[in-house]
Amino acid sequence: MSEANIAFVQSLYAAFQRGNIAMIVGATAADAVWQIHGRPKDYPAIGTYKGPEGVGKFFAIVADTEDVTAFAPREFYASGDKVFVRGNYAWTIRKTGKPVSCEWLHMMTLRDGKLLGFEEFTDTAQFADAVR
Repeated sequence: MSEANIAFVQSLYAAFQRGNIAMIVGATAADAVWQIHGRPKDYPAIGTYKGPEGVGKFFAIVADTEDVTAFAPREFYASGDKVFVRGNYAWTIRKTGKPVSCEWLHMMTLRDGKLLGFEEFTDTAQFADAVR
C-alpha cells in the first residue's frame, strides 16, 4: 500500500506542476484539513483550510500572490496512511517582486483513495519578509 500511496501523492504534485488544481481539489476528501503551519498574520496563504472548497481557496490565494519559479518534490516516504515529502521551491512574491527559496516538508494523510490531510512545514519567515 505504501507504494500506491506514494504514487497517488506523486500524481498530485504532477497535477500541480501542470496547473491542474481541479484534479487536486477533486482528490480531496469532504472532511479534509489542509494546513500551512505558521502565523496567518505573516502571509496570506498561511492557515487552515477545510474540504475541497478550502483547498481550492488555498490555491487561489497562492495564484493571486506568488509566481512559482521552481518546485521540486525530491524524497517520498510512506508510513501507514501517511506520505512524507521533502522538497524545495522558489517563488516570486507579486506584491513586492521579492524572491523566496526554501526547503519544505509536506505530510499527507490518505483515506480510501482521497487526500484527508495536508501539512506544510517551511521557512515562513522568508515569506513574511518577502511580502513586506
